[in-house]
Amino acid sequence: MSGAVVVVGSLHYDLMVEAPDRPRKGETVTGQAWYPKFGGKGGNQAVAAAQAGAQTRFVGAVGEDDFAQLMLSTLRDAGIATDDVQRIAGCGTGMSVAIVDAEGDYGAVIVSGANLHIDTAQFADPALWQDAKVLILQNEVPEAVNFAAARAAQAHGLRICLNAAPHRALSPALRDALDVLVVNAIEAEDMGTAAVSDLASAEAAAISLSEHIPTVVVTAGGDGVAWAERGKGSGALPAHPVDVVSTHGAGDAFIGTLCRALAEDLPLQPALEQASTAAAAHISRTHRAS
Repeated sequence: MSGAVVVVGSLHYDLMVEAPDRPRKGETVTGQAWYPKFGGKGGNQAVAAAQAGAQTRFVGAVGEDDFAQLMLSTLRDAGIATDDVQRIAGCGTGMSVAIVDAEGDYGAVIVSGANLHIDTAQFADPALWQDAKVLILQNEVPEAVNFAAARAAQAHGLRICLNAAPHRALSPALRDALDVLVVNAIEAEDMGTAAVSDLASAEAAAISLSEHIPTVVVTAGGDGVAWAERGKGSGALPAHPVDVVSTHGAGDAFIGTLCRALAEDLPLQPALEQASTAAAAHISRTHRAS
């Protein structure tokens, strides 16, 4: 039976810059275009889950500035209520600047702003968790917010998924609350696995991390995705061949789709197949604002 997906996380007003290359230290590169875009891992994952068909609820925060309007309107357009998105006085909406190069790869700088001030008192509202099955967390909000959300979700029987990006040390208390961990190759290595360079090493990394977290997914970029479920085995899926336009946001499309599938009680492998298909479609199309 399908259940709702709850996302607690970040909202960023993204300024996207297209350039032939990303600049090296001290270098100025001439770009060819820039445009604003809705972003933040939390917001992107919530929209992806909603677009995949999940009833989606979002908890986050924005400032009292012009950037906030794009955040709120995009959530509403995706069918996500904004009642649990706070407006923080005297604080700017989170934002980022991302440079996308000619190969579709990118680098970004984020400024967290209001994302650092999410009120954990909201998690005491039973309506937030009603008929929900999966909670999605990321590392663009404080760990205290993630832990408070995880404890509340546990009390209501939700499955808890953390996208541990960007990497930071994971407290034992939050680690023990997790059911699903999703990391990319670099994040897996930062968490103490051996180097991830292909699908075989990604699967080995997932197996290693599953000693601490029941289900682990390691995304390996153009190689594909690997997973391990403690006591159930492990595996890997090769990536779909696509023409890359931009990889920006592909991981969020993957996670939103994955958690929608998990909220429908799909087994892990078919859930990952759906998520990989969604990520491939995301990579292969432009995301410029019209």
